[in-house]
Amino acid sequence: MGALNCIIKGKARLGHRVHRKTYTTAAFTQVNLDDKGALAKLVEALRTNYNDRYDEIPCPWGGNVLGPKSVACIAKLEKPKAKDIATKWLNEHC
Repeated sequence: MGALNCIIKGKARLGHRVHRKTYTTAAFTQVNLDDKGALAKLVEALRTNYNDRYDEIPCPWGGNVLGPKSVACIAKLEKPKAKDIATKWLNEHC
């Protein structure tokens, strides 16, 4: 059985489940016989909703779109480079 991943909203929610104030990760090492059925349901739900659909779930961030400050900074850095390239080209061809 591979490792299952699940994202829980907030450290406090996970901490509530393990009887702590906050918790970031949890790993199950032993399970009571009474709870094996519930764990099997949980494992199946996690596998179908998270692990099997990893490639289908889009990331809401990124997209390689720069903000206006970044665009201005890059333009400021590129301006002297373009001027230098133009000067070299003119010196070679004239």
